[in-house]
Amino acid sequence: MRSRYSAFVVLDPGYLLRTWHASTRPKSMDLDPDMQWRRLDILATGSGGPLDSTGTVEFAAHYRLDGERGVQREVSSFVREGRRWFYVDGDVG
Repeated sequence: MRSRYSAFVVLDPGYLLRTWHASTRPKSMDLDPDMQWRRLDILATGSGGPLDSTGTVEFAAHYRLDGERGVQREVSSFVREGRRWFYVDGDVG
């Protein structure tokens, strides 16, 4: 989760696409260079341990856009294939 957040911060859509599960991954994505991501707070996790094949992360990502502060809250779902975790989808709240 933290590495995906970092990819948003540095505007790296390639990394985001590579870590997105093939079943839900878009063909491409554009990131808004005006979106300034400021902080990531991990609020909760579910599963995602060494013996799990799925997991969830609830987070709050703080940003600034056009001088206004905002927070994106989401519960993200991940699946492990081999040794790698992939983002599947998220429930934005």
